[in-house]
Amino acid sequence: MQGFIIENISNLYQIKNENKVYEATARGKFKKDDITPVVGDFVQFEIVDEENKKAVITEIEERKVYIKRPKLANITQLIFVLSSKEPKPDLLMLDKQLAFAEFLNIKSVIILNKIDLDKKHEFTQIENTYKKIGYKVLQTNAKEKIGIEELKEVMQNEVNAFSGNSGVGKSTLINGIFKEDITQEGEISKKNKRGKNTTTAIKMYEIEKNTWIADTPGFSTFEIGEIDSKDLDKYFKEFQNELVNCEFIGCTHIKEQNCGIKKAVEEGRIDVGRYERFCKIYEELKEKERRKKW
Repeated sequence: MQGFIIENISNLYQIKNENKVYEATARGKFKKDDITPVVGDFVQFEIVDEENKKAVITEIEERKVYIKRPKLANITQLIFVLSSKEPKPDLLMLDKQLAFAEFLNIKSVIILNKIDLDKKHEFTQIENTYKKIGYKVLQTNAKEKIGIEELKEVMQNEVNAFSGNSGVGKSTLINGIFKEDITQEGEISKKNKRGKNTTTAIKMYEIEKNTWIADTPGFSTFEIGEIDSKDLDKYFKEFQNELVNCEFIGCTHIKEQNCGIKKAVEEGRIDVGRYERFCKIYEELKEKERRKKW
């Protein structure tokens, strides 16, 4: 039988098969092959106890997408949530994640949440910047259910994963979509204005047929080290039309003269903030590569 893993806690897997959910263990051969099932995997399984819905996973089907941390397979769309304050927008983390989504070749949606707290209208500039690049951007107020229906529309027929710092409102958005408290909402620490992470395990929630949400704590700290520093420019969408204007093959767009990317920044075709964050991410990746050589 084929199923879809919707939860994994302590090596016990919840597998959805049509309208039934089975609790399954994984066969020992997976450890020998150095592979383990993860949430989002399509698997073959055998029923060992139909009455108590117990099963054993016998095969993991080929993954279209795999993320190492948090361990998650076959997602088709990443939804990046920023808040206007408490915590304030982290655009460096957003750009890392957008690059990672491009690397994985999956869709991206940007959610600007807590619009009621955006007194200085900073979200307008952020929205304009990313819409110009070609990203889908929505503004929401999760607690007041503003923007929830539009969000549900862009999530249809996708396996969605929510990403963003603790406290930005991911769980509140998910609860708004389901119109009930299915995930525990984070409590913002008034002392340091950072979120206390309350999600402890990855879980898939089914909105409707073929539409899923993965609630996971890991995307604020996932590693993008799989991207080589020399390839980072491939995953900044707005760079693509400008790369042909670089004089040197293998241009890093950092120190070189006659760089098409730097010229595009000067002439306003590429946002200066995005370029500066590209440089920071490039240096981070370069430093990790140096450490590996040590």
